[in-house]
Amino acid sequence: MIDTSHLPALPCHLNGELTTLREARISPLDRGFIFGDGIYEGIAVYGKPGHTPQPFRFEQHMARLERGLKETRIPNPHTREEWRQIALHLIAAHPAREQVLDWFYYFQVTRGVALRDHPMLPGLTPTVFATCLPMKPPTAEQRAQGVACVTADDFRWQKAHLKSISLLGAVFARQLSYEQGALETVMFRDGFLSEAAASNVWVVRNGTVMGPPKDNLVLEGIRYGAIEELCAQEGIGFELRRIARDEVLSADELMLSSATKEVLAITTLDGRPVGSGRPGPVYQRLYAAYQRAKQALFAT
Repeated sequence: MIDTSHLPALPCHLNGELTTLREARISPLDRGFIFGDGIYEGIAVYGKPGHTPQPFRFEQHMARLERGLKETRIPNPHTREEWRQIALHLIAAHPAREQVLDWFYYFQVTRGVALRDHPMLPGLTPTVFATCLPMKPPTAEQRAQGVACVTADDFRWQKAHLKSISLLGAVFARQLSYEQGALETVMFRDGFLSEAAASNVWVVRNGTVMGPPKDNLVLEGIRYGAIEELCAQEGIGFELRRIARDEVLSADELMLSSATKEVLAITTLDGRPVGSGRPGPVYQRLYAAYQRAKQALFAT
């Protein structure tokens, strides 16, 4: 028997059943376990007293999920509304539901269970696993002071646009920053910015926010669209293009974005200050606009 006594007895969803992290079991021949053959999503779900929790940019997350499942030839086992209801059921079952407002909804779909063989076998039933746990946002200190990051070459595969559960490359990349006491690893491929281990990276130069283009070398984070919209609202320039390493190292500001980080200032890179060494004015405006976008979820 597997000893899972160290895991909290918190609710999770497995193949249509509500169980706990201690009790959930999958087959050792699940292709997610054998090959990392699956797609995942992570969605911020925000709460407000007296209101139903609301997933942030839910339709955009669903569209990305559908693209990934289609490209990997895994059937989508749920409708968009069913995916939403799984999150709400998990929150309702969580023992801290009365104390917690903001949640992180993680779910993954694998190809299913079969004898080990590499081809994408047809007719399998996908395995669905989901959790909804309290959000762990950046600390007040990280917001006020910004965070430290390090750089590394991007050694991952050529299909980085897929939100695949095969994340060994990202694990190696994040370990580099972890061992140096930094929050993230900013990666470069052939001398150009790609992304961080678990975040997208944004460069501010001369008041314009810049990011790498949407292609197979970068995961198009859901905040790609969000930050473009916020820049438009704030009258901030926005551009997607190939960004050379020198432009990153000499940036006025650098920022990370992800579901849990939202948007977060990088103030130290490889031990050197970024810009003034403090969160900059563009970051401050985007962060404030992001908070307004969250509140707009409850406007109706």
